[in-house]
Amino acid sequence: MLVSFDWLKDLVDITAGPEEVADMLTLIGLEVEGSEQLEGDIVFDVNVTPNRPDCLSILGVAREVAAAFRRPLTIPETDMNSTLPASDIRIEILDSDLCNRYTGRSITGVTVGDTPEWIRKRLEKCGIRALNNNIVDITNYVLLELGHPLHAFDADKLEGSIIKVAKAGGSRSIVTLDEIERNLSDATLLIWDAKNPVAIAGIMGGANSGVTSGTRNIFLESAHFEPISVRKSAKALSLRTDSSFRFERGTDIIFLENALNRAAMLIQQVAGGVIHRLVDSYPVKPEYTKIDVSIRRVNEYLGTDMEKGEMIDILERLGIEAEDRGDVLNVKPPAFRKDIMVFVDVVEEIARCYHYTNIPVTAPKTTLSEGVISIKEARIRTMKQAIRATGFTEVLNYSFMSPADLDLLGLPEQDIRRQYVTLKNPLRQEESLLRTSLIPSLMHNVVYNLSRGSNRIGLFELSRIFEHRGEQLPREVLTLGGIYLEGRSSFLWKDTVPPFFVVKGALESLFEEMKCEMYEFTPSTEVFLHSGKAADIYFRKERAGFIGELNPHTIEKMNIKIQQPEIIVFELNVDLLLTVIPETIAYKPIPKYPSIERDIALVLSDNLNAVEILRHLEGFHPDLIERVELFDEYRGKNLPENKKSLAFRIVYRAPDRTLTESEIEPLHNELVTFITGKTGGALRGQ
Repeated sequence: MLVSFDWLKDLVDITAGPEEVADMLTLIGLEVEGSEQLEGDIVFDVNVTPNRPDCLSILGVAREVAAAFRRPLTIPETDMNSTLPASDIRIEILDSDLCNRYTGRSITGVTVGDTPEWIRKRLEKCGIRALNNNIVDITNYVLLELGHPLHAFDADKLEGSIIKVAKAGGSRSIVTLDEIERNLSDATLLIWDAKNPVAIAGIMGGANSGVTSGTRNIFLESAHFEPISVRKSAKALSLRTDSSFRFERGTDIIFLENALNRAAMLIQQVAGGVIHRLVDSYPVKPEYTKIDVSIRRVNEYLGTDMEKGEMIDILERLGIEAEDRGDVLNVKPPAFRKDIMVFVDVVEEIARCYHYTNIPVTAPKTTLSEGVISIKEARIRTMKQAIRATGFTEVLNYSFMSPADLDLLGLPEQDIRRQYVTLKNPLRQEESLLRTSLIPSLMHNVVYNLSRGSNRIGLFELSRIFEHRGEQLPREVLTLGGIYLEGRSSFLWKDTVPPFFVVKGALESLFEEMKCEMYEFTPSTEVFLHSGKAADIYFRKERAGFIGELNPHTIEKMNIKIQQPEIIVFELNVDLLLTVIPETIAYKPIPKYPSIERDIALVLSDNLNAVEILRHLEGFHPDLIERVELFDEYRGKNLPENKKSLAFRIVYRAPDRTLTESEIEPLHNELVTFITGKTGGALRGQ
């Protein structure tokens, strides 16, 4: 806001120079960003923060200067003669929640002419172009002086001698003073005469009721409009004015009458005419906040030893009432200070005018303690470190996705991952939904890295997905997702592990690190995974995720420029994983007695799952079978059609003795008979 120094001196009798005043304003929170000399005057460019609409006027800035320099403040004369003729215009407010008060005065017999030079110069110094219409320029002058927007109607153009305040209520338009026709929404608040809208409330008047050189009678408006309503209308119409700028931040519902009187008196002084009595519709009275302020607490906050009387003096200089109640001040902020709502707001006001330079500088005394993280956070950190240790790199993606990402996976319509949350105002279509899976983002990461020459790619992300289950808020599930692509080797010969088992081994290492033993892998039916190279992950018989190779159809949609890529993905419900991690770790002695290992290779039906066979083997003689491992799977030559070979290693150990061959042989033979009977298989080679 541009502020004339000479104009300030009309309201505050100060001897300080412009530089000292600029420094003081900056010190108390109204930063002076620059100054310019114009016609022997100094004009400050003051940065007024959004919470201080009371300082969007010469009076508001003058009040701050007067309080800071302890000088009296002179408020322009606004008292009117009580014996005035009645106005023939009445006011009706139909939407009192958007207009809490509407006042006006009729002024008859005015002469519209040139604007006095002193008004014109002050307007132009403060950045408002004078229109050479004395009535309109005076309303702008009072806007700058007292901070309240006003509007003058040509009273003879108003139908029915009535002013109504109501919303548009339908599809309509109005031609504003800038001669532009503007289409209005239903919720736009308007000022009406008996038939038509004559102004957009708080923003701009209509051309059909504007003051011209032929105007003889005017109706002067001063009102209080709800800030959010003005803001929405101004934004919808792309119409920002000095009036809307102030109404959006909040105006003084009480002082608006003073602004009206000041403008009426200036108009009478400059343009003549007869001022009529105030017309006032005031359906919603303001509710005042009272704050109890402890003298002791103020000094504790500021580190000062201020007397109660000095605090009261500071508050009163700022126009804030303070009632002395012993050790407590009962503070009542004025209507123009809506930013003062709680105790610390009052402390800030006292500190500003006490001057920050007077507050002693002391080093804060505090005890520094080590940060403590929760058990859950510690486990999540361990989880990330464990997956990094297997060669994966962490990535961070936005929590959004595109509708096309679900089509990329080929998910059916009934899949829960199709039940997504749509953003109301997305930045772009590709980020219009909340993610229901981490896999699409990781697939995009792979394409990005491949296009930049990366060969071997192993990425993981630990983030939340959002499941929309018809409730008010979506269910947020902490999820670990990963993707792996093994680059083609340039060696003539290399003994490699299939990528599926590389990733499966990484997950098993993670489970081992987290001390999670209650898990198993079973064949998966995920539509985007390769049949026969995919598994669901279960914790205590509850599905927690999946692992598998993307099928060729899905990879084709990714548009990857390499031959026959094998891309392995996995996704894991971390919230569920955390529930199966033991609360405590139970240690057991290192076995005293040696173990004995036996291998068996079974030829089985291709339909049998390895996990089922493992369950049978582990449960055969649990007191002597310490561990069972699957170490080989074979399909191909020398095997019948629809058959496969699975090789298991069985580790036998007794806790209290060394097992002998004579004990193990019959036990192992019983095991072979048992498992072949259970599975219908046979030993390979027989």
